[in-house]
Amino acid sequence: MSAADIHQMGVAELAAAIADKKTSSVEAAQHLLARAKQHSGLGAYLAFNEDASLAQARAADARIAAGERTPLLGVPLAHKDIFVTRDFTTTAGSKMLEGYQSPFDATVVRQLAEAGAVTLGKLNCDEFAMGSGNDNSAYGPAHNPWDVSRIPGGSSGGSAAVVAARLAPAATGTDTGGSIRQPAAFCGITGIKPTYGRCSRYGMVAFASSLDQAGPMARSAADCAALLTAMAGPDLDRDSTSLDRPAEDYSAGMLKPLADATAAQPLKGLRIGLPKEFFGAGCAPDVLAAVRAALSEYEKLGATLVDIALPRTELSIPVYYVIAPAEASSNLSRFDGVKFGHRAAQYDDLIDMYKKSRSEGFGPEVQRRIMIGTYVLSHGYYDAYYLKAQQIRRLIAQDFQQAFSQCDVIAGPVAPTVAWKIGEKSDDPVANYLADIYTLSTSLAGLPGMSVPAGFGAGNMPVGLQLVGNYFDESRLLGVAHAFQQATDWHTRSPEAFA
Repeated sequence: MSAADIHQMGVAELAAAIADKKTSSVEAAQHLLARAKQHSGLGAYLAFNEDASLAQARAADARIAAGERTPLLGVPLAHKDIFVTRDFTTTAGSKMLEGYQSPFDATVVRQLAEAGAVTLGKLNCDEFAMGSGNDNSAYGPAHNPWDVSRIPGGSSGGSAAVVAARLAPAATGTDTGGSIRQPAAFCGITGIKPTYGRCSRYGMVAFASSLDQAGPMARSAADCAALLTAMAGPDLDRDSTSLDRPAEDYSAGMLKPLADATAAQPLKGLRIGLPKEFFGAGCAPDVLAAVRAALSEYEKLGATLVDIALPRTELSIPVYYVIAPAEASSNLSRFDGVKFGHRAAQYDDLIDMYKKSRSEGFGPEVQRRIMIGTYVLSHGYYDAYYLKAQQIRRLIAQDFQQAFSQCDVIAGPVAPTVAWKIGEKSDDPVANYLADIYTLSTSLAGLPGMSVPAGFGAGNMPVGLQLVGNYFDESRLLGVAHAFQQATDWHTRSPEAFA
């Protein structure tokens, strides 16, 4: 097998090649590590530990030699630098944690390792996952492989970039307000945010605790299903927000046919809801055209399109940017220069050390959100802002439940535009926030959502179709995406510069 074959393979294909001895986990890891270093200008990786990676690969090859065969055994992947790892540094994209090495692995990292996956390295992200473009990273921006002058999306921009550039067949990401779905859309890959609480948050550097959720990013829905099967499940002893629901086999669940399905129309009987708020003047014509074409394909597959309403969609932006900064203000208070994290070199007293350490360690966007969060939680403003935002959040969740009484899955664009130029919105935080209009409400409601490659828009940049399901409906979401990917080839396209 040629080296080029290795990096063009997805998760399932590479796992089969390793299991069938056409290549080995060590060979795959060595090739992808060399390729990652060859394309270091993409800015996607923040940390490597080649000795640790190859040790994991040798252990996977030994398991295969002993007769073991599982869906992820020997497959190399990479982790967003928001998950702590024992063998790799964890910075969360911040100078505050520069050089930090955790004494343990995050639950998601551990579970994937137990499934046989091999860690290649840690991936660039917006600082503490705060951003929509990966240009808030303290270590420089990651670049979009389709056009390196553009953002890959954020905050899981490094994760999306490595999968799109064929530097890894899959990666982990986290989604607080759209940070798996939006970069997946901008880079032309598949990503899913499961129901809140499905994947453990233990060992995930916290941004907004009631919103953060881990999920897989890969080339196809089938690959995401295999990854999510390993990642999801209860972790009640370590994570108080973990759901007490048994792990599922999403690969098997997504192939369960609909009652009315036929070979020609595998989605016959499926009702896809189209929120009128997602298809208005705020969405660019090129994005709408790609999304409409994808929906037409769904009709050919037997699905029925249903008009629905999510009337509080616009309120999701102010609600999110009250709740998320408030939780960030609380979570990031631990980074004070005392026990761990950056400490200023010179200071006069304890208070001066706090001020200087945090001012030096945190970047502008993190400081902005801490200030907003502290303000809305302060005496006299809690009821007016934070409490009111939580009340509206409940109403947003109720809107979705009303919509699901009329449909099975909700569909629409992931973002109003294709990926923009790096730095284009750096001086306008509000413009960045508005780009999350179609993803925030799903996160506020705690629902599962995913992005599926659906074509190309302006500048030949990828467009993603967003699919949203009801609580614990990940298998159906993955199945709906898989049926689309069986009929189209958007998810197989890759940028020529990284072939």
